[in-house]
Amino acid sequence: MQNDLFPLAILAGGLAKRLHPITRMIPKSLIEINGSPFIVHQLRLLSNNGIKKVVICAGYLGEKIVEYLDKNEKFGIEIHYSFDGPVLLGTGGAVKKALPLLGDNFFVIYGDSYLQCDYRLIQQAYQNSRKMGLMTIYRNEGKWDKSNVEYSDGRIVNYDKSESTDRMQFIDYGLGIFNKRAFDQMPENVPFDLSIIYKNLIACDELFAFEVSSRFYEIGTQKGIADLENYLKRKTNFVE
Repeated sequence: MQNDLFPLAILAGGLAKRLHPITRMIPKSLIEINGSPFIVHQLRLLSNNGIKKVVICAGYLGEKIVEYLDKNEKFGIEIHYSFDGPVLLGTGGAVKKALPLLGDNFFVIYGDSYLQCDYRLIQQAYQNSRKMGLMTIYRNEGKWDKSNVEYSDGRIVNYDKSESTDRMQFIDYGLGIFNKRAFDQMPENVPFDLSIIYKNLIACDELFAFEVSSRFYEIGTQKGIADLENYLKRKTNFVE
């Protein structure tokens, strides 16, 4: 079993309309959190967890991310970029376009997610499962966001981001692993959501679920930004 962690795709191409007017001028990844752009906190966390290669899937104002990272610390991570082009490709389409940079197996994380979990353990679970995909899940019970995963008897039974049911007590934590074959049937340079890949894998019993115990942080909303800022302040004070 290999010791190196897979490459990781960061989905950072969205319009972030919920954060307007802030994100009319800068991409979500460059929103300042405790004195530094969010991408700094995200890359530092990934580096501390052993990630060595990142592919940033960029779209809206993505050139500003490149400009910033070209001039600042990258925490020992080899960074590549995959741009959507003239049409935003959505989370799934962006990954499809980035496949040549990602290799056979890779992590995927959302560009607004700060996830403290054991990346190495999750990769090991994926490899042991011999499935084409893995979704990390968290028992959310509607607390931090709308739950969207029905998980029963060790399997993901249903996943739907738009229509939640009472049986959905878990949430997509925001970190996945895929084999490139999971994208074989999807067209190139056509927008689609990553949820389609997850649903396809569920339908053919090729999706493994890994339950994490630590809550997720995200900057997709003003409340999410405030929660992460407060958490990072507490974490800094504790270290000091």
